[in-house]
Amino acid sequence: MGASDENPAEAILRRSAWLEGRHELVAPILAHGRVVRLLPGQWAQAEGDDEAGVLVVLSGTLELYCKAPGDREVRIGQAGPGVALGQTVRFGGGPRLLTAICRDAATVLQVSDRALSRIAQDAPRIWEAVAALLYLQLRNLLHMVAQLTALPPRARLAARLGLLAAGAQGRPLGVSQEALGEMVGLTRKTVNAHLGAFERDGLIRRRYGGVEILDARGLRRVAEAPATDAS
Repeated sequence: MGASDENPAEAILRRSAWLEGRHELVAPILAHGRVVRLLPGQWAQAEGDDEAGVLVVLSGTLELYCKAPGDREVRIGQAGPGVALGQTVRFGGGPRLLTAICRDAATVLQVSDRALSRIAQDAPRIWEAVAALLYLQLRNLLHMVAQLTALPPRARLAARLGLLAAGAQGRPLGVSQEALGEMVGLTRKTVNAHLGAFERDGLIRRRYGGVEILDARGLRRVAEAPATDAS
């Protein structure tokens, strides 16, 4: 890895949730990982890929998809800088579960299963970090399922905006109304109506091809409001 990649990548890894309290792993991950630069529309990984391992977003945004009945690809979320995806065959993992496609130019750090094993020779806590990553991914998945199942449309959209905003770390969300609708099971028209209400309430600002979050706490209040108030 070149010097131009190292410092920004190190800072991003230190902020990444799966490495919280495990910063001694940052240096070996950088030493054994591979930085890859991708263009808009390029695939960072594909569902069903045999090679396991961890992928960390260093810059840009990845759109995340998974297969649905009828052999359809359904958009389920986004991954921005610091977000890690993946699993390991060491813990019984198999082919990759998600397709990740670059929304814009992106840089990712690929840490293959073989690289993880090499890291573990001198830093066995890497397996603890990978286990933490698996837990984080499962927790996020269960949160999304609970939102889709239990929340009415307005609260559901607010909750998803909050989740995307947390991953964006203060940056405007590069997500269209159509994409938001796909993520939360709503039509573009319904999403547009609720976004308009959020904007009037000072919670967001709509931008071309995206959304700027102005009041994350306010969105959280909408998401957590009783069902009679959040329909």
